[in-house]
Amino acid sequence: MPFPLYLLALAVFVMGTSEFMLAGLIPAAAADLDVTIGVAGLLTSAFAVGMVVGAPLMAAFARRWPPRLTLLGCLLAFAGCHAIGALTPDFSVLLVTRVLSAVATAGFLAVALSTATALVAPERKGRALSVLLAGTTIATVAGVPAGALIGGALGWRATFWAIALLCIPAALGVILGIPNERRAHGDGTPTLRAELGVLASPRLILAMTLGAMINAATFAVLTFLAPVVTETAGLPEVWVPVVLVMFGGGSFLGVTIAGRLSDRRPGLVLAVGGPLLLVGWVVLASTAACPVPLIVMVFVQGMLSFGVGSTLITRVLYAAADAPSMGGSYATAALNIGAAAGPVLGAIALAGWRVPTAPIWVAGMLVTTALVIIGATRFARRRHGAPATR
Repeated sequence: MPFPLYLLALAVFVMGTSEFMLAGLIPAAAADLDVTIGVAGLLTSAFAVGMVVGAPLMAAFARRWPPRLTLLGCLLAFAGCHAIGALTPDFSVLLVTRVLSAVATAGFLAVALSTATALVAPERKGRALSVLLAGTTIATVAGVPAGALIGGALGWRATFWAIALLCIPAALGVILGIPNERRAHGDGTPTLRAELGVLASPRLILAMTLGAMINAATFAVLTFLAPVVTETAGLPEVWVPVVLVMFGGGSFLGVTIAGRLSDRRPGLVLAVGGPLLLVGWVVLASTAACPVPLIVMVFVQGMLSFGVGSTLITRVLYAAADAPSMGGSYATAALNIGAAAGPVLGAIALAGWRVPTAPIWVAGMLVTTALVIIGATRFARRRHGAPATR
C-alpha cells in the first residue's frame, strides 16, 4: 500500500477518536452539563448527522480543489470546533460544535476515500479502505480509552483539548504526504450531475442501506456501552476503557481480515459473518451481567461488526465506481447514516425499556433486518436468473 495512505490513516485516527470518545465520556458530560445520559448520547448522533450532510456537500463543493488544500482546511476547522467545545458550558453550543466538526470530518473522509482509491489499482479498493478504517479501529483501541482515562483524571473537557492538539501532527502528515495537484476541467472526470445520477443505481442503494444498518447496530451499542459495563455487569468505572480497548482490538482484527477478503470474496464474509454477528448480539445481551463473557463478547462483536460493516462499505465504493469524486462521500454517508440512527434508536430503547442492555437488543433487530434484505435480494436474483455481482 502507498505510504500516503498511512498518513491519511493518522488523521482518520484523530477524527475517529473524536467520533468514538463520547462512548466513555457520556456519563461525565451529562452530569457536568445537567442533561440525562440519553440526551448526552445525542452528541454522537449530532456528529453523525453532520457527517451525513457534510460528506456529499463537501465532496461536491471541493471536487476541483487540490486534495491537500481540502484535507488541511478540514483538519483546521475540526481542531477549532474542539477548542470551542472544550470551553463552552452550554450543551446546545457543544451540540453545534459536534455538528460542525463532523462536517469537517466528512469533508476530510470523503476526499481521503477518493484519494485512497485513486492511489491503488481498481481491484484493491477494499485493501485501501481497510488501511483508512484501521485508523478508526486504532482510535477505539488506543485513542478512545486514552480519552476516557484523560477525562476521568482531568475532566471530559481535557479530552477535547487533546484532540485539538493531535490535529497538529495529522496536519503535518497531510502537508508532507499528499499531492496538491488541482483537478483540471476536461480531465475525464464525470460531471457532478452524472456522479449524482449514480445514486439512482439499485446496487448502490442496496449497499448503502445495508452498510448503514450494520453501522447503526454497532453505534447503538458502542454509544451506550459504559452503562452496560458499570450498571449491568457491576464493574467499576475504570473498566470502561478496558472494555473499549477490547472492542477496538476486535474491530482492528475484523477490518484487517475483511480488507483481504472484501475485494475477492465479499459474499463469503457476509454469509458467514452476518449470522454470527446476529448471534453475537443475542449472546452479549444475555450474558452482559457476567463480566468475563461481557468482555469476551465485546471483542468478538467488535471484530464481526467492523468485518461485515467494512465489507458492505467496500461494496458501496465498487457500486459507485462511475462517481470517482463523489463515491467516497457516498461511502461516508452510508457509514454515518447508521452512526446517526444507532444512538437515537438506542436512546429510545433505553427510555422505553429502562435497562442498559436495551441498545444491544436494538442492534440484534437491525442485523436481523439486514440479513432478511440480503436473503430476499439473493433469492430474487436467482429467481430471475440475474448474474451475481461483486
